[in-house]
Amino acid sequence: MEDITKLRHGSDILGIATDGVPGEDVDLTEEYAGRIGGAFAYWLGFKVKKNPYDLHICIGNDPRTSADELKAGISKGITMFGGAPYDAGIATTPAMFMSTILPHFDFDGAIMITASHLPYNRNGFKFFTKEGSVGKEDVAEILRLASRYIFVGDYYEERPVNLMPMYAAYMRQMISLGLKDVPGVLTGMHIIVDAGNGSAGFFAKEVLEKMGADISGSLFLEPDGKFPNHQPDPYSKEALAAITKAVVDNKADLGIAFDGDGDRVALIGPDGKLIAKDELIAIAAALAAEDYPGGTVVTDGATSTELHDFLENDLGLKHFRYKRCYRNVISKAKELCEAGENAFLAVETSGHAAFSDNYFLDDGAFLAVQVIINAARLKAEGKDITALIEGLGRPAESWEIRFRLNSENCDELGTTILEDMKTWAQETDGLGLEEPEYEGVRVNFDIDGSKGWFLMRMAMHDAALPLCIKSSEKGGIRKVLPLIGAFLNQYEGIEMPE
Repeated sequence: MEDITKLRHGSDILGIATDGVPGEDVDLTEEYAGRIGGAFAYWLGFKVKKNPYDLHICIGNDPRTSADELKAGISKGITMFGGAPYDAGIATTPAMFMSTILPHFDFDGAIMITASHLPYNRNGFKFFTKEGSVGKEDVAEILRLASRYIFVGDYYEERPVNLMPMYAAYMRQMISLGLKDVPGVLTGMHIIVDAGNGSAGFFAKEVLEKMGADISGSLFLEPDGKFPNHQPDPYSKEALAAITKAVVDNKADLGIAFDGDGDRVALIGPDGKLIAKDELIAIAAALAAEDYPGGTVVTDGATSTELHDFLENDLGLKHFRYKRCYRNVISKAKELCEAGENAFLAVETSGHAAFSDNYFLDDGAFLAVQVIINAARLKAEGKDITALIEGLGRPAESWEIRFRLNSENCDELGTTILEDMKTWAQETDGLGLEEPEYEGVRVNFDIDGSKGWFLMRMAMHDAALPLCIKSSEKGGIRKVLPLIGAFLNQYEGIEMPE
């Protein structure tokens, strides 16, 4: 029997749940789901100080074809420990957390069955309590417990729960309150939604259209677990091409593309231009800056100097760069709040954003609602949503590459390179080490009048050192790249690109 603990990926559980892709064997089965569901119920009972027989747990899923089998396993496992599983059907990840918060439901915990933006044959689980998403240490404990169980469950009672209509009403209420003085609310707004055949199609039909918006031209709203049109990743080339074309062809005011489970979005402006990374972070911060004067925005470390200047100088906020992974930036923002700092936004360059006034929930629909409210107001002034970030500078050049590591001990090699890079940066003319840096090494450069920065770090899931370089002037990357190459060439076991 395979080691079930290997299914942990950070604070999520992920595996291969469906045959069909050569070389990818199924390692997440109904039996494993049952063991994990039972372990979660057992763990949750101690967490909320309840007898497992008194637990009520909500289960939702994106439309992947393996969802029903895994849900049956989870439900049997929960029932085996005495808990009561409830089936929310196709749902979004943020809605599953809200099932523990909304008074009408008030579940003790929730499980979302999803592999987010990954291909159809993958699937996995995300766990929630009323405190938010369950962290990686607790997920490791749940899997440790699951590894000890022999699954004997074969029964559960079907208890459907009508969660998504309530969640859609919650979204509509936010728009109504945000535009309470605007006649017709979203009448006159043309908004394109691409749900990627995932869980978020409801946002177009049950939220935007019911508030008066024109959603004609929207794409792939119907759930389909095979994701026949494009991978449910809003930043994939196919997804961006599809929604950009739809926005331009329909002369829409805004485009919103969701990932498979609705917790991440890509935004397209009325000119068909992607609003991503630094621009998305800047807009998210600008949306709430007036409500949190002098507040702190926590991001991952790959954000630009231009964004830092915009947040601190234009918006009067504080910028805290931290580690990559949306769970890390959210945890750091919560930690800062507990220490008395006004951290109101945790956002990552990948598009994950969480606001303090939304329980620090990683919720693409909540961000989309805030953008839409402001876009509607700006349209009345003859402007679009990008007016919020007119003062944001952009790097003139940007370049990213991954240096593969080929060594008997890749972790040791990568750590050595990064530690040596710190010393090298401090001793090399034109380079300056930026500190503190919580992940990898970030270096500012000023070479022959060209300024910029680069960040090198260890990859999360493979043996590699990703390098990101940005320059404020054209030609700056060509000036600093030979220095970096000469430094890296002294190490054996690192593959240099041709």
